[in-house]
Amino acid sequence: MVAGLKPRGFTWVIADRLAVSERVGGSGFQHRRVRREEEITWLVEEAGINTVVSMLPGNQNLQAYREAGIATYSVPIGQTFEPEEVEAFFATLARATERTRAKVLIHRETIDDTVGGLLGGYLVMSGLVDDPILALAVIQQILGRPLGPEGRSLIPATAAK
Repeated sequence: MVAGLKPRGFTWVIADRLAVSERVGGSGFQHRRVRREEEITWLVEEAGINTVVSMLPGNQNLQAYREAGIATYSVPIGQTFEPEEVEAFFATLARATERTRAKVLIHRETIDDTVGGLLGGYLVMSGLVDDPILALAVIQQILGRPLGPEGRSLIPATAAK
């Protein structure tokens, strides 16, 4: 029997390589230290996550991840952001996923259009999917909901050279 609690919204984007979830420990007033510890236990023991890319502002949860032996990357993405921040996210996620045997979790407060768009954008930027329309369809299927204009705008027309 595995201890721990599956984080809200946890789903694999790329099986056993890249996952997404809401903020570990709950969001806002619902954030609880015990819940965070239970979710980190589940991430490590059940999902095998060994790397986290956090889009949260500040250093929320990073020390707890490190104490659990998880490599951490922080790329804060707020409600409004600049193109340079999006490029930094793609570059950071590429570094995180290039690590040998990396199983990466990305998270933000909630799984919103920004997260969906960045995931679709990563599929195109990394060359995993050539067609941005297909990347959009894949991410919408994985997340189980359509992306609005904000999310769609984050999926580039072509992969980086």
